[in-house]
Amino acid sequence: MAFILSCSIQKAEYNYKQQEIQELIAKVFPIKETDKQKLMPIFSNSEIKTRQLAFPLEWYTKERQLQEVNASYCERVIDYSKQAALSCLSNRKFIKREIDPKEIDHILFVSSTGISTPTIDAYLIDELGLRENIKRTPIFGLGCAGGTNAVGKAFDYLKGAPESNVLIICAELCSVTFQHNDTRVSNFVGAALFGDGASALLLVGEDSPLLHQKITAVPKVTSSSTKTKPHSQSVMGWRVVNTGFEVIFKKSIPKLVESFWKGHMEERLAELNMAAVDLPFIVAHPGGKKVIEAFVSTLGISDQAVSYSKDVLSRHGNMSSPTVHFVLHQVMLGKPSAGTKSFMTSLGPGFSSEIVSLEWV
Repeated sequence: MAFILSCSIQKAEYNYKQQEIQELIAKVFPIKETDKQKLMPIFSNSEIKTRQLAFPLEWYTKERQLQEVNASYCERVIDYSKQAALSCLSNRKFIKREIDPKEIDHILFVSSTGISTPTIDAYLIDELGLRENIKRTPIFGLGCAGGTNAVGKAFDYLKGAPESNVLIICAELCSVTFQHNDTRVSNFVGAALFGDGASALLLVGEDSPLLHQKITAVPKVTSSSTKTKPHSQSVMGWRVVNTGFEVIFKKSIPKLVESFWKGHMEERLAELNMAAVDLPFIVAHPGGKKVIEAFVSTLGISDQAVSYSKDVLSRHGNMSSPTVHFVLHQVMLGKPSAGTKSFMTSLGPGFSSEIVSLEWV
């Protein structure tokens, strides 16, 4: 068993209206003005009102090499990760007392927008004052699926170590992947969707002393499932170039929600003897407007069931792996009653689907 005891989010410090970012992209995107104007409705149709970025808008007007971009990524991500973790371990809305970082037995660090060796979690040992013998699991390359995948991995670990405490940290700077010489529509879509941020979750096993620190009903992870579609590696991901990461988005993603993800979700519902219409909400990663719409139409659920996801997309954009934790944070603040059941779900490169089942207890 695994229980999500606390959750926190860390927003990047520069907050911009969607219109402000659109005006910047109108100036710097490397295509003809006539073609650019055809793509501009992507911004207004995204249903994103504001996004947070790690740097001021002027920073993005200059083309930079991977070395400089990655150094900036590491600096910001270490800071965001530290702040998210400390907030999670001291969040009195969810836990009775502040948790000492030395009480953490295992840290899972998730990010796909930069490179670091040693991985960022090694730096966090010093930044947070974690124990020298803490177990570390860095996760790279899962993109938007990383937030849900990490919960599944923590669930698996805690089944074998029920007395343990696991800290998950997701931190992404999606905005630094914008490419000044990439004329593909994928680059434009990324510029219209991506934001920056971090999140942290504290998960404990059923024999952990920290379980007694919960204030209200908490989400218990009851199962975890991953499914990867064969021969789908070209659907979503990064192409590494000298100036950083070029985004890969295929138009088929919403259709894959309606087929591949639908099949995966139907399997999970059948195995748990549940019906989609019985779910008051789903903790769904809001990859974009069309993806959220595909969730609704595919499951035959109401728009209200994805209202948390819509709100996060509207106020923060798509931050990759932390985004689903932003949704969970809102859900947990709403204090669902004991017995409430839901799913956390994300899609990512592979093409992969991640589903974790939750029950508030």
